[in-house]
Amino acid sequence: MSTATLAPVPVVPAAAPRRGRRPIVRGTHPLWFLIPAYAVLVVFFVLPTVFNFVYAFTDWSGFKSEINPVGLDNFASLASDGTLWRSLRITLVYAVLVAIFQNVSGFGLAVLLERDTLVNRVARTFLLLPVLMSALAVGYIFQALLKPTGVLGDTTWMIVVVALIHAWKWMGLSMLIYLAGLKSIPLDLVEAAGIDGASRWRAFWTIRVPLLAPAVTFNVATALLGSMNGFDIVQATTGGGPARTTEILNIFIYRTFGQGLFAQATTMSLMLFLMVALLAFPVIYVLRRREEIL
Repeated sequence: MSTATLAPVPVVPAAAPRRGRRPIVRGTHPLWFLIPAYAVLVVFFVLPTVFNFVYAFTDWSGFKSEINPVGLDNFASLASDGTLWRSLRITLVYAVLVAIFQNVSGFGLAVLLERDTLVNRVARTFLLLPVLMSALAVGYIFQALLKPTGVLGDTTWMIVVVALIHAWKWMGLSMLIYLAGLKSIPLDLVEAAGIDGASRWRAFWTIRVPLLAPAVTFNVATALLGSMNGFDIVQATTGGGPARTTEILNIFIYRTFGQGLFAQATTMSLMLFLMVALLAFPVIYVLRRREEIL
């Protein structure tokens, strides 16, 4: 029986590039697309921040045309006035209350609505609606609801009421973050704990809750930073009253600007910046360290 022989396949040499034609190099320039974003950042954030530091050491006001440096006079006059320290204390109390109320309610709602049922999905949607609403609208709505009851005149508990309103508006966002954290926890860990004899309650607090450390860090940080820089809800609800018991620092700055004392107002905003840097960021750092340990 004869076997057929295969003819060798001829090798075709690659075509040499034509003389005089350079190879095409396809390059991209992604950094050029960042220029508009950097321009907006510089104009609307970097420059105002720099000028905020500069004007805090001047006598800038609406009653004179010249601006002269005054050194630390603005800080000395504000330090001697008890109104600034009272606003700083109220702002700190307000921020702590908002962080507690917002995180406790958001965590409780996330645990309550964790199961993917139709009722829970509808409830999640309704709880997210306040997040989408205007903060001024929320403040005016609660002002209309509370004004007939006389609560707006209570000098003792009004700061707590306003903090609850702020937490109510943003608790849906905290719920969403905690819910995402709960959904990302592997079920194998919980099942292994059940096999080892741990009850569902013990497995929840010893396994699932510690694994929510990243969600806790994010929610506490956003609650603290948002409430320390708060303005609209308090302004719409109480306007800083009654008897200035809810006058957080941003409302004090707003009133000072309205009086034409621009240098004093920028000094107060610088004090607010320092308060956020000295109080909020260490808390965030501690929470991040705790997150790494867990």
